[in-house]
Order: sequence, then structure tokens, then C-alpha cells
Amino acid sequence: MTVLVTGAAGYIGSVVAERLIEHGHAVAALDDLSQGHRAAVPGGAGFFEGDLRDRRRLAEVMAAVRPDAVVHLAAEALVGESVTDPAKFFEVNVTGGLNLLDAMRAADVRRLVFSSTAAVYGEPEEVPIREDARLRPVNAYGASKLAFEQALPWYASAYGLSHISLRYFNACGATAARGEHHVPETHLIAILLEVALGLRPDIRIFGDDYDTPDGTCIRDYVHVGDIADAHLLALDRIDRIESDAFNLGNGTGFSNGEVVEAARRVTGHPIPAIAADRRAGDPARLVASADRARDVLGWSPLFPGLDEMIATAWAWRKDRLRPYSG
Repeated sequence: MTVLVTGAAGYIGSVVAERLIEHGHAVAALDDLSQGHRAAVPGGAGFFEGDLRDRRRLAEVMAAVRPDAVVHLAAEALVGESVTDPAKFFEVNVTGGLNLLDAMRAADVRRLVFSSTAAVYGEPEEVPIREDARLRPVNAYGASKLAFEQALPWYASAYGLSHISLRYFNACGATAARGEHHVPETHLIAILLEVALGLRPDIRIFGDDYDTPDGTCIRDYVHVGDIADAHLLALDRIDRIESDAFNLGNGTGFSNGEVVEAARRVTGHPIPAIAADRRAGDPARLVASADRARDVLGWSPLFPGLDEMIATAWAWRKDRLRPYSG
């Protein structure tokens, strides 16, 4: 299968492209390089620089690639920024996403695997969170992802689009060749590794008075390789199953305190942690039910343990003070 991967220079997108190539697919990578790294794109992928807001460029890429399917990961994704600049998120994630769908329709491409997010749920009423939970995002990032998701059934009924949305929780870990490197970095495990490397003095833990065993927030973590494998399974089954959304998570939450302790064990670094005030809108627990992905897609995480997930990230990061530079 020839697959166009949008956002393929990003953390998750580059690993998805890597896995697709390993499984014999032809991959074309599309990215505007505003957040991703050109060096992260696998060498076996054809690369096209382009912005989802550029309809003409999208048409050119579709004509050049002639894909059998699209895996769509390109997005604005910084939650905090989405609150202060929501226009940017709706322009890229919704308008840009619709531009992509229209380019696919014009090129008669009818398979889409969409990288969605657990942020579509907002603050959950029940944990673990099932796919039929109420969708009430609390930031523009989640709202923009949900708006695009909600367009997909209409494109399916009118234009014959087959689509699968993968709502994943906290991605972490690395493959031997690719890992997480954002500027600025906002994700807990990646920041912990920067402290271990001496790039930061400490880590701030937002809130230590939640109704959890150690008082810190509990989150579900899923290895980036397991996320990538779910995309492959979705592509493999997209013609045989009903279009739907699937959670990706381990179903086991880890508190921020547990993550810090695991990072200390894995890196051998003391990693100073400083308690800070809660952040507005942070729920005490966010844990996924991934039963539907297991039952329908046949997906099961290969890296369920926190230490082993962090160990893969550390193995990739510890000798790369400037990942992807040069």
C-alpha cells in the first residue's frame, strides 16, 4: 500500500512512517517543518514540504503520490497555546484537515486513519474512559480535533470515505532511531530526561493534593511504538470494519509521583522535583479503556510497563544532547 503520512517529521508521525516502511508499505511524508524535524523522517520515505492550509500544494502532493490511504497526524498540539490562540488551532486542525479531505476526495483516496486525542473527552465522568463517554473538550486543541472527527461520518456517507480515529493518551518512549524532542518541551517524561541530562535543574509537579494515593495526578501512558502499530492495524482492517473511534492506552494509570520515581530508577539520576500549584482544568485521573481497540483491531501494547517505556526513551535520548540537529 502507498501511504501518505501527514506530520511525518513529528515525534509520533516519524515512528508511524518508520513502522510502515518496516512492514513493506511505500511511504510519502508531508510536513511543514514548523514543529517537526526533517532528520526524523525515515530515509525510505519520499518527503514533501507543505502546509495543510495550502490547498494547491495538497493537490500537487496527491497527484505526485497517488496514495492508497492517508494517515493524518499533522496538527497544532500545544494545549496551553490552544487556550491563548484558539484561532490558530481551528485554522490548522479543522480548516487544514478539511482541505486534506477535499484533496483526498479530488484524488479518489478513500481511506483515512486520523490521529485524534484523549483531549476530546475533557474531564471524564467515569474512569476508565470508554469511547462512548461524553465528548466535552476543555481546550481548543481537543475541540478542534473533535470538530474534525465529527466531519468524518458526513464525508463517509456522502463520498464513501472509510475512516478510523485513534484517540490516544500520553505518548512516550522511543524506537532505536526516533524519539521525542520538542522545543519547547512540555511532556512530563521528556522533561524528566532533560533534568537527568543536566539541561534543566528540576521538574515541577503541578498539584500534590489530589484525591489519589500520592496526591499527584494519574495519567495513562502508551509507548509510541504501540501507537504506531495501532495505525498499521487500522490500515489493515479499514476495509473490513465499520468506521469508528478507538482509544489507545494501557488501561493502567501512573501518578506523576510514580513517573518521577521510575525516571530516577531508569536514569540513575536523583531528578529534583518541586511541588507547584495545580494547573486549572487538570483532572485527577485520566485513564483509557482500550477494550475496543483490543477486540476490533487486535491491538495490545507491547510495552505496558512504565520503567520499560521510560527505558526506551532514555536509551535514545541519553547520547543525544541535540537530537536531529545536523
